[in-house]
Amino acid sequence: MASHGSPLSGILVPHMVPLDDRGRINEEELARYACWLVDRGVHGLYPNGSTGEFTRFTVEERRRIVSIVCEAAAGRVPVVAGAAEANVAETIHACEHALEAGARAVAIVAPFYFKLSAESVYAYFREIARESPIDVTLYNIPMLASPIDVATVRRLAEECPRVIGIKDSSGDISNMQRLIAAVRPVRPEFAFFTGWDAALVAMLLAGCDGGVHATAGVVPEVTRAIYDDVQAGRLDAAFARQRQITDLLDIAFLGDDFPEGFRIAAGVRGFAMGESRQPATDAQRADRQRLAERIRAAIERCGIPV
Repeated sequence: MASHGSPLSGILVPHMVPLDDRGRINEEELARYACWLVDRGVHGLYPNGSTGEFTRFTVEERRRIVSIVCEAAAGRVPVVAGAAEANVAETIHACEHALEAGARAVAIVAPFYFKLSAESVYAYFREIARESPIDVTLYNIPMLASPIDVATVRRLAEECPRVIGIKDSSGDISNMQRLIAAVRPVRPEFAFFTGWDAALVAMLLAGCDGGVHATAGVVPEVTRAIYDDVQAGRLDAAFARQRQITDLLDIAFLGDDFPEGFRIAAGVRGFAMGESRQPATDAQRADRQRLAERIRAAIERCGIPV
């Protein structure tokens, strides 16, 4: 099966999911949030990623999230839906649903919990690529899942037309350069995305097609401007904005257990995000109130009044 659709590029948002006061998906607020992101110029939406806390939702909830986001996107931007499940059969079911919902592609993390060999990682993705009715992007996040090495990506790119790109969250620029050098000669349209916000400008200059960033769910205007600046050769402006989102990243990422800082940050931008499903102590709740003020200041340093 060949790939369908235009190659992916630009800023994709791995957004969070608003919850109501009973911990259920706040569907209306999720749709409003997705529309807001599109209206602010992002190039695509990326539900059920790590920032979207996909492991904290049921299978049915993950599918509902994809449906809501695809409906909100309404074809204006592509949706790359997280489809990672605990085994191949359930992952294929998630791929089928993503296609039905209107997603452009799915994102699938390498097997997690069990640390597997490169050969096993290859076999896992090869099986999914053979059975998936929708294009697949690889998701390399070695701090949380089995790594996808350069040779494996090259092998999958050569053998599996359904595998159309990779998001790499390692932040390793030298590894990204090796990936691009290994894959682009055999698959020129293969899409490379960085998942590490602090390396966005450097990764774009190294040849990446775009970024999938948690900060894009907070300051989509700034991440989109960085992409545009690099494309236009305005590197001084790009690096200045890079410092702004790195500042925001450090505060939100290090200020609390990931991705709680980004839930707080989306709340600062005016969305009713609710409390995480991860229980918190009273001390943590008090710390989060203080963190919200630090995040608010970081957003304002990006030139966005809140």
